[in-house]
Amino acid sequence: MSSQSAPIAGHKRKQPADFAKSSNSNRNPKRAKQIEARSILTQVSEKALNKNGDLDVSAFVKAREFEIKAMEQSMGASKRSLSSRAFQQVPNDLRRRTASHNVRKVPKKLRQRAVREMKEDNTPAAISQRRKANAHMRLRLQTVDRLQKMHARAKTKRAEAREQKGESAKQEKGDDPAVHIRRLKKNTLSKPNEPASKFRKRQKHKSWLPTHIYHAKRAHMTEPKHPLWRFAIPLSPTEKSFRKTHRAGSMRGCMAWDTSYMSTVGFEGAEASLLGLLRSLGVAEDALTGKRMAKWRAGTRSWHGWVRESDGEKRWISEVDIVWCVQEDSPTATGDCLTTSKKRKRRLFLRVHPSAFLQLWTELLKVGKIQRPPVTIEDLRFEIGSMQLTGPGSTEALLAALPPVMKTSEELSKDECARTWLSLSLVTNPSTLPLNAILGFNVSDPRLRYPPRAVKNPVSDAADEELLQVLANWVPDKTQTSFSIFDRTARLTASRLLPSQKAINRRKGEALPGEFPTPASTDPQIPILLMASQSPNSGAQGSWTLILPWKCLLPVWYHIMHYPLSTGGNPRFGGLEETRQIAFEQGNPWLPGDYPGTQAGWEWELMERAKRKLDWEKRPKGKRVAWESLDLGKARKGEIGIGWACDWDYLFNPMTTSDPATASQATTQDSATTQEEPAKPAPSKTENLEGKGGTQNPPLPVHHIPLSQSAGLLSNPNLISPTSHDITTINLTLLSRGHPVTCARIYRLPTSDPHLRSQWLALALSILHPPKKTPTTTTDIRDILNRNSKLVASLPRNESHPLRTQHTAFSLLHSRERQNDGPLQPGNPAYPCVPDAEDLIGFVTTGNYDLGQGKGSAIGCVAIAKVAPSPPQEKPAMEVGEGVGDSLTTDGEGEKMEKEIADLEKKLGKKVVQRLCIIRDAGQSVGRFARWELI
Repeated sequence: MSSQSAPIAGHKRKQPADFAKSSNSNRNPKRAKQIEARSILTQVSEKALNKNGDLDVSAFVKAREFEIKAMEQSMGASKRSLSSRAFQQVPNDLRRRTASHNVRKVPKKLRQRAVREMKEDNTPAAISQRRKANAHMRLRLQTVDRLQKMHARAKTKRAEAREQKGESAKQEKGDDPAVHIRRLKKNTLSKPNEPASKFRKRQKHKSWLPTHIYHAKRAHMTEPKHPLWRFAIPLSPTEKSFRKTHRAGSMRGCMAWDTSYMSTVGFEGAEASLLGLLRSLGVAEDALTGKRMAKWRAGTRSWHGWVRESDGEKRWISEVDIVWCVQEDSPTATGDCLTTSKKRKRRLFLRVHPSAFLQLWTELLKVGKIQRPPVTIEDLRFEIGSMQLTGPGSTEALLAALPPVMKTSEELSKDECARTWLSLSLVTNPSTLPLNAILGFNVSDPRLRYPPRAVKNPVSDAADEELLQVLANWVPDKTQTSFSIFDRTARLTASRLLPSQKAINRRKGEALPGEFPTPASTDPQIPILLMASQSPNSGAQGSWTLILPWKCLLPVWYHIMHYPLSTGGNPRFGGLEETRQIAFEQGNPWLPGDYPGTQAGWEWELMERAKRKLDWEKRPKGKRVAWESLDLGKARKGEIGIGWACDWDYLFNPMTTSDPATASQATTQDSATTQEEPAKPAPSKTENLEGKGGTQNPPLPVHHIPLSQSAGLLSNPNLISPTSHDITTINLTLLSRGHPVTCARIYRLPTSDPHLRSQWLALALSILHPPKKTPTTTTDIRDILNRNSKLVASLPRNESHPLRTQHTAFSLLHSRERQNDGPLQPGNPAYPCVPDAEDLIGFVTTGNYDLGQGKGSAIGCVAIAKVAPSPPQEKPAMEVGEGVGDSLTTDGEGEKMEKEIADLEKKLGKKVVQRLCIIRDAGQSVGRFARWELI
């Protein structure tokens, strides 16, 4: 009675009903299911006619009724076949590798749909009450039962003890949160806060950040048995985020990081003693006593710089941020006079990277004790948390999450700091604020204003002018009061007054629809400190650093992550890899990876070296780099130094053997014995050193020199010792295609082979000063076509032929002639080979493709003694025949070559030649030109 009148897609003839099941079920069952669901059954129109050919109305109606029902069934089946399950609608950042049919693991807004789908499909649901307990489950249940009984007995004993003392057994929590404040031990390392009982076993040898659970669901974390700096730190989001991080950090959006692993140290003492302590750590005298840094000493600016050891070789330790607490002038107890600036006590915070904390802590204890009067030092690592934000939407997200404590109009008019903060809604780059500006005030619990609402930004010329006036005057420099974040009582009070989420929800339910709960006198006042930092590169995005109590960070974090940005979307979170990526795109080195001359950077290099070596050993011999057989040209075989490492040992202690293959093999064997042992205990080294309070210096005399000193040394080469092992950090920009990678070798221009030097200089001249391009104007084309008879002969001789056709023909013909006129590319037989090992000057510590510049760039370190310009009388003589494979044999040719080199250097410029270098990736033989700058 019924048939399929519509042909199946891809087939001209009608197919049977079971065609989809029989043909496509093996190859693409999903496609076959869709085709079967979309097929509609129909009836032939002849069935509605009787024997005489007249229309049978009843048969016709029944046929149309059958077709309508078939169409409705097909529509329902097609909808069901194309629909996805509830657990498939979870956002990408929350999806699991395997789907879960447990409705409790699905977001709340999808749970009802998941339950309905499971009922329709008879999907078996796993119910914990019906599940048969295995051996492991029974052990856990017994442990839980035993712990509950122990807790009940302890609770009963405590209640009896309170009754005997006459205290109430039901004392309300939070009536006096600052009564029992545990005293913080001075000049001793602090211990992490005791975690909850259910998470205690997971934090035996490490500590969790306040946002650990949030990150553990959405990011790749450090291995449980191998934490980083004794913290479980997120490394990178689980979803692809390279381009998204670039866009959010520079173009639109916002990036946020939980940087609570940064170590905070508190100081308290006489101002003269604090200045003496900073002077011993290498802070410049101009910053301590000069007028230029008077605002920093007053407490309205922050300071970012390097600190070093106080004695011995005085190695540089790390970059730090130092903030003074604002000192309000107040009369003494007698009221007769004001306290002198030298005797009054002041406080300051010092923030340092955790990789250098122990080394700096040892120096602080040593220097603090010799000050008179002594300086009190406090370890605030687990009391103060921090967060870093960057991007055009960072200020907007912070404004929504950090509203100042609700005050009356009169109080708000007096609080200039809060007023200034509320007027920064139009700021899209923290670099536009005054240099190293800071703001300190108290904010309310952001959970009371959840879900977050978009900040209304005024769009008018008057608002822009008002913002310019605020930034130009910057009233907090004159009206900033003392920061509450420096007061330990205020920090602990805010942490203990934080209400539970249940209490917050109760207050939200009592509020009117669409309104936030009314503020209460018992609401916590969270002290915060905001620091705005600028990037050294002009035009790059600055960043905000938020400092607040450790336990108050999580509510602020959730509010920022769920804030709807005005440009669309929400702020993105980042891990350690995203921190390094943003710093790399802005041209800033990342501590500790880009500072191998420090103790922290050397330990990082050893750890990364062991990882790269393990990855190389895991590969089969046919798919890994053969370092010994690498061809560097001119009969040179073997990699220079250890292929998977930045081999500073080879750079400063070159091997005496003349066989590069033997040198590469020897350094590889040495790395297996000497470098493997220091890298293994790197994860647990911090744990052992905390009890001893000391660190070891790098095995080599490699010293890092900051930018301020390295620039002075390069401008005055006479101060540099030829045997100096000082290194400095540089930024490398490739002048051609490609991008360098970590451990790439950095060479200077050849110094012992004149012929090879002239080849590289000629290549640099063709790259930096390319020949003129093909002419495109009408007169130029006509002149060239008239001068070149061959090109004219190849064109039609019709005078009315369009000039556009002539230009096309000329470009096609002329491109063949000029094919070899551009810069030489790798692979060309005439492309120069890399210089010798004696011209090696450093290594690349971070290299990648820079999305901001649109080309490859890198950050590396070089030896200052090898890049400093030598005096004319001390320049190495490039004698004829001294270079590898040099074919010059006569003095006349040597003089001709030196003249050619001098002409090329003159065309390029002396300063340009000094800043040119050659980069070669480890395991490859091709060198590429790059320009380096100090950073």
